[in-house]
Amino acid sequence: EILNGIAVTDENGNTLGHSKKAAAKGITQVAISRITMAAPGMIILPIIMQRLEKYKFMQRITFLHGPIQVMFVGVFLIFMVPAACSLFPQRCSMTVSKLEPELRDSIVSRYGDKVQLVYFNKGL
Repeated sequence: EILNGIAVTDENGNTLGHSKKAAAKGITQVAISRITMAAPGMIILPIIMQRLEKYKFMQRITFLHGPIQVMFVGVFLIFMVPAACSLFPQRCSMTVSKLEPELRDSIVSRYGDKVQLVYFNKGL
């Protein structure tokens, strides 16, 4: 996507061209949302497990520590996947002025000032 760009469209879904800057913006947003999705399992879970392992009952069931951690990660993901996916819209927008010069000039020459925003699918 970064090498070839992703398709950008107008508000009606008509393809206007391919943009590398739109691809970079979409990939950045996806990376941020995926980090947000995984962060509680990597940050909060070790703290929880460290505190739980101090209790006698947890010291007796060491064979269940793995399944307990998997369960906690599952619970975190149940809540974090929808939250992280909702951080950014699926159909992102970008002003024409922020596009590559060639694409911007192409859009302006074909549509003039009618098209101010372009839209693209950021991916998941």
